[in-house]
Amino acid sequence: MTYEELQKALQIFGLGETASLQELKARHRQLAKAYHPDGGNRTDGDAIRELNAAYRLLLEYIRHYRFGFDEQTFYEQCPEERLRRQYEDDPVWGGKPQS
Repeated sequence: MTYEELQKALQIFGLGETASLQELKARHRQLAKAYHPDGGNRTDGDAIRELNAAYRLLLEYIRHYRFGFDEQTFYEQCPEERLRRQYEDDPVWGGKPQS
């Protein structure tokens, strides 16, 4: 897989630089319904094949992605938790009364 192939697959799906697996699967279902020759508005069988090839490529990329479980990565992935932790001791935002 090349970076250009990855970018083309993202373009086919209309995804940005970041997307979750759930978003990818939902988008695939949506596009498969639209592109499928039996039920969609398109009669081009190549469109569904191209879509499925892009889906397989993106799944392969995700399968080999290494997730970080360190604290910094966690707070990047969960910004609301980062904010809660950052302001938990603040009497106005964190809700803890001053002593």
